[in-house]
Amino acid sequence: MLLGILVVLCFIPTADVTENKILVAQRPLLTVANKTATLVCNYTYNGTGKEFRASLHKGTDSAVEVCFISWNTTKTSSNSNKEFNCQGIHYKDKVIFSLWNMSASQTDIYFCKIEAMYPPPYVCNEKSNGTVIHVKETPIQTQEPQSAIPLWIMVAVTGVLTFYSMLITAVFINYWQKSKKNTYHRSDYMNMTPRHPPHQKNKGYPSYAPTRDYTAYRSWQP
Repeated sequence: MLLGILVVLCFIPTADVTENKILVAQRPLLTVANKTATLVCNYTYNGTGKEFRASLHKGTDSAVEVCFISWNTTKTSSNSNKEFNCQGIHYKDKVIFSLWNMSASQTDIYFCKIEAMYPPPYVCNEKSNGTVIHVKETPIQTQEPQSAIPLWIMVAVTGVLTFYSMLITAVFINYWQKSKKNTYHRSDYMNMTPRHPPHQKNKGYPSYAPTRDYTAYRSWQP
């Protein structure tokens, strides 16, 4: 009889510990290329707790609490470290932590911690293997300064200016050709300077004076 009681007492603590144990599973590596990471903490719990707290910790010693979420049957609350952009949500048997605007300096190992707060006994999970979040450095892209004037406006203005330039050039060339033709007609005049009669020597008159004809005077001589 005494032996049977001792056997029962030996099994009761073991059954109690097994019932209230929390197990957490995380993926080992998470690579971040767009500054946004989603870390899923899967857990199992067979206890009777009704109020829980889940938190995300950074570093091998879990010294930095990134953010946490607490919930019970009626409400949920969350908070984040001011150095991180983090939010946690609880869904069935998992806690999902979302991080954004991450930098390469935040590359580290992150641990999920799940706690059963109430009613007693208090239970938390043993430290898991954690998840290494590797945040890739975002290359700096240099962009050429964009013009304040839209491209289509510049093209339209250029086309209009080109058209008017060609029109003005054509008008100028036409005017120049007409002006040149009029100048040519004005310079084409008839030479009205009198000429000497044939076979007659120059009597010393100026070249512009008309030459006298003495034939008529000779016919009146006796």
